[in-house]
Amino acid sequence: MRKIYFTPGPSQLYFTIEEHFKSALTENIGSISHRGEQFKKIHQHADNGLRNLLNIPENFNIIFTSSATEIWERIIQSCVIENTTHLVNGAFSNKFYQTATQLGINANKIEATDGTCASINDIGIDSNPELIAFTHNETSTGASQPLDDIYKAREQFPNALIAVDAVSSLPYIDIDYTKVDSVYFSVQKCFGLPSGLGVWIVNDRCVEATLKKESLRKSTGSSFRLSNSFKMAMNHQTPATPNVLGIYLLGKVVEDMNLKGIDMIRREIDYKAAVLYNAINQHDTLSPFVKEIQHQSKTVVVAETEKSAEIIEKLGKKGFVLGTGYGKYKSKHIRIANFPTHSKEQIEMLSDLLLL
Repeated sequence: MRKIYFTPGPSQLYFTIEEHFKSALTENIGSISHRGEQFKKIHQHADNGLRNLLNIPENFNIIFTSSATEIWERIIQSCVIENTTHLVNGAFSNKFYQTATQLGINANKIEATDGTCASINDIGIDSNPELIAFTHNETSTGASQPLDDIYKAREQFPNALIAVDAVSSLPYIDIDYTKVDSVYFSVQKCFGLPSGLGVWIVNDRCVEATLKKESLRKSTGSSFRLSNSFKMAMNHQTPATPNVLGIYLLGKVVEDMNLKGIDMIRREIDYKAAVLYNAINQHDTLSPFVKEIQHQSKTVVVAETEKSAEIIEKLGKKGFVLGTGYGKYKSKHIRIANFPTHSKEQIEMLSDLLLL
């Protein structure tokens, strides 16, 4: 029996990925030089495809990393001298806050009750943060910060850099890049790729911040400092040997997504999310962990139940692999990925099985 993974990352591979793996082997992608013209074309293909899919403006550059976790460190090391503010909606947004404190930054945490979203009204107007960190979609709890909150932060703190963790929500969300400075994700969730590649979308305001920090003779890193990575990305290069296969596959999957159309992808995710939440609301022992509809994630649907293991085992026998809860909620939650690779028919079948 072939399994379908609804785990929130790593998750089900994109449905075209098998053919792209075969092409990569045929083209010897795993053996090419990352300093050659063939790699530059692969980098450019992925870069151009992402710009088209996500409507990324010219004043942003795309930097490839090993993971989104790495990007937390790079943002702090590169762009922050003294202080940050973190809106914490769960375990992953809290880990970014902890990264800042471990790097010696005066980090301010605005923490929401699990299953809700932190309020930007709690950011002190006199706090003057250098960077405000949002996690748009908290993968651990299924709480989704409204984009309007992020945009309001830009209005209230025009001098602060706005960083957005979109690890489990891009390409679903339609971001207004004029209101943010740094957006990042990893590919093993919505993009349906094997893990091992992070994507950092970063603008010139961040580069100005890192150059200012360097002018003060403060460390911004070494080979992977933002000023160097940004410069090399403009030439479709990377500071060190990258995940060439991952970048190749990302470019191919993004090409497929562009052919399908981002509007269609977003409409399908909306429909599938409605089907899932409807099934959870009808279930005898399941209920949405996030109660406020405006905060319910469309891409990582989280249900609470006292029968988590039983339900996961039952669906697993049918070939549907669901995610357990995260951390302290491991035995109390079920997390269901609703990513572009999950078809409407698969989500409908899963919802029907939940109700049996």
